[in-house]
Amino acid sequence: MIHKQKSGGVIFIYMLLFFFFNSCTSPEDHALKVPVSDSSAPIAPEKTGPQIYTVEIKDMKFQPAELYVRKGDTVIWVNRDMVTHCVTEEKTKAWTSSNMIANSSWKMVVENNADYFCAIHVVMKGKIILE
Repeated sequence: MIHKQKSGGVIFIYMLLFFFFNSCTSPEDHALKVPVSDSSAPIAPEKTGPQIYTVEIKDMKFQPAELYVRKGDTVIWVNRDMVTHCVTEEKTKAWTSSNMIANSSWKMVVENNADYFCAIHVVMKGKIILE
């Protein structure tokens, strides 16, 4: 049996279909599209409501030593040292955590700026600063 080669018309139709389907999309259609912000649109507000911050007590330091928060936010101190520490407001001793053994924590809702320290190890100091 003898096979005839495909005629030029069939090849032409295949080529036409190939170009048609490949021309339906452009390289831009496959690119990652990132929305462009309108500079006149309002900026979304930052997180609303009280936030929670953590201060670790480790290596005989409060980390971070300075913490910027808003009134009503909560600060949690976590003792990661092997020894007992406390967190005490420095000027008037208005508040204190009492003694915190290793791996314990204490939290407080912030109402004012405060300098604080560990009354057991007085060289350990920290600050809460209201924004």
